[in-house]
Amino acid sequence: MLKSAFQKIAIAAAFSAAALSVQAANITGAGASFPYPLYAKWASEYHKATGNQVNYQSIGSGGGQQQIIARTVDFGATDDPLSGDKLAENKLVQFPAVIGGAVPVVNIRGIEPGALKLSGPVLADIFQGKIKRWNDPAITGLNNGLKLPDADIIIVHRSDGSGTTFLWTNYLSKVSEDWKAKIGEGKAVKWPTGQGGKGNEGVAAYVSQLQNSIGYVEYAYAKQNNLSWTQLQNSAGKFVQPSGEAFAAAAANADWNSAPGMGVVLTNEPGDASWPVTAATFILVPQTQDKPEQGKAVLTFFDWAFKNGAAMATELDYVPLPEAVTNQIRSVWSSEIKDSNGQAVWK
Repeated sequence: MLKSAFQKIAIAAAFSAAALSVQAANITGAGASFPYPLYAKWASEYHKATGNQVNYQSIGSGGGQQQIIARTVDFGATDDPLSGDKLAENKLVQFPAVIGGAVPVVNIRGIEPGALKLSGPVLADIFQGKIKRWNDPAITGLNNGLKLPDADIIIVHRSDGSGTTFLWTNYLSKVSEDWKAKIGEGKAVKWPTGQGGKGNEGVAAYVSQLQNSIGYVEYAYAKQNNLSWTQLQNSAGKFVQPSGEAFAAAAANADWNSAPGMGVVLTNEPGDASWPVTAATFILVPQTQDKPEQGKAVLTFFDWAFKNGAAMATELDYVPLPEAVTNQIRSVWSSEIKDSNGQAVWK
């Protein structure tokens, strides 16, 4: 697998299990690969500022959910927000951490980043295996003047339980009734065609290596791996490029109180400038903290990130949460996260 910039970030952040035993305030988390580049950056800068370590394992949203439910980590991370019933069943508190976007990425000779245009229905037909070649009229009709090869399309998807896959299939289900009926949405689906890569890292590596391939990754992975992303037609009928501004436009009207645990899904949002595959990514922590010092350390890290990490998020093409939302999150911490004696962990 090709080395990515994120492996280098991880090394710089000194995420090692051995280091965790040095200080009581050190914490462990696991889950979504979607926000990993940012969490690694935040953890590196947090260590410089405080001396405390954050060990975050990019194992996919499904793994993050499983580990926090089993209480083997201090926090889990997921791009597929848990329902109110699941949160109550597992006695978890959920809150958003940052906003980003997933993008289609292609490896087609001569096609530069942002040159190829795709619509949602065409994208669904590609990933369903109905559109098989790059010079299919459904694709060339959207791309007048762009030379596309008479070559088979190679599909790359996630092989692990993935919040990015939930986001991707949620979007495809909204733009294609056929996709919704035959495949549906979820962290893992029965893919009709293609090959799987583990994590955003694995998909990025496969697309980098395979000529005439297409996959989906978080935008930072596309940029850092020099992959060619595509334009997408949004719900307003406009072709848009992925960017922090386009993600922010999609999230502008988010009603964070409309779903349990602030679990808002931001795919196919209205607006001329909105990127159609936008998402918040979420943190899961136990409602009752058997080790309240660890629980407080998790909240202290994210409090620091909310206060100091906005510029880092923007630099990596994520969208930091507005101050009003982070203040709402802190209120949730104060009211819902308790120690075994019922005392608030965050005051």
